[in-house]
Amino acid sequence: EVQLVESGGGLVQPGGSLRLSCAASGFTFSSSYMSWFRQAPGKERERVASIHSFGSTTYSDSVKGRFTISRYNAKNTLYLQMNSLKVEDTAIYYCAADPGGSGIWHNYWGQGTQVTVSS
Repeated sequence: EVQLVESGGGLVQPGGSLRLSCAASGFTFSSSYMSWFRQAPGKERERVASIHSFGSTTYSDSVKGRFTISRYNAKNTLYLQMNSLKVEDTAIYYCAADPGGSGIWHNYWGQGTQVTVSS
């Protein structure tokens, strides 16, 4: 059974930090292209960050310089370190995987974890 389980969301003040985790199982994580997406009420789903199997990363302009995506293949875990958080970062964050490695289409999705940035 394929599973992607996000954790680490919560309430944080503007300027604060949070680290999200995604535990993967049921597929070959180490060779998969992995991404974090987010969606806020009334807004389109946005790809926040991605990481290739070999470690290359990409970020949306809105989070570049503040967020860092990483992976630990030995634990089948994906991370998103979020620093200097803004109110605009409030959203449900989803972990997604492309086992084919292209990153164009994500076959597997997690259930999401809520991140709320508020003073």
